Amino acid sequence: MHDITKPAPVQRPDLHVATEGEFKGWRTWTRDSYESHTGPFWHRTEADGRVRCAFRVEKKHLNGAGNVHGGCFMTFADYCLFALASHELNGPAVTVSFASEFLDAAREGELIECAGEVTRAGGSLIFVRGELRSGERRLFTFSGTIKRVKRREPAKA
Repeated sequence: MHDITKPAPVQRPDLHVATEGEFKGWRTWTRDSYESHTGPFWHRTEADGRVRCAFRVEKKHLNGAGNVHGGCFMTFADYCLFALASHELNGPAVTVSFASEFLDAAREGELIECAGEVTRAGGSLIFVRGELRSGERRLFTFSGTIKRVKRREPAKA
């Protein structure tokens, strides 16, 4: 559970807050072009300090059977790792491990929500677990570890 006495997460320059529509007031990050293309995925901090994430299923999220593609669930869950840990992060981080279980399918138009928690935050590693739902239906569970890293210049091609 997050310590809500901690200061708000660092304001990232790529933080975007929706000003209209279903997710008005929710936040997303725009620096990750893959997540931006796959999503949009959203998060917000609730009154009790817990972070909640969500997205509305669109046609682009579906596989050939008309269900949300497993890779979409995994991409959203990876996004959620960082949103759920946002109160613990003070800079850049990367995913170092990720495990998941597929429990049920979701279809176009459904609202997919994630609730979860930081189970432990150490000096460099943060352990997170979460669950994706559509209403009361459990769809997907996951756990992952993210590592705080120092920002460095990208390698030249």
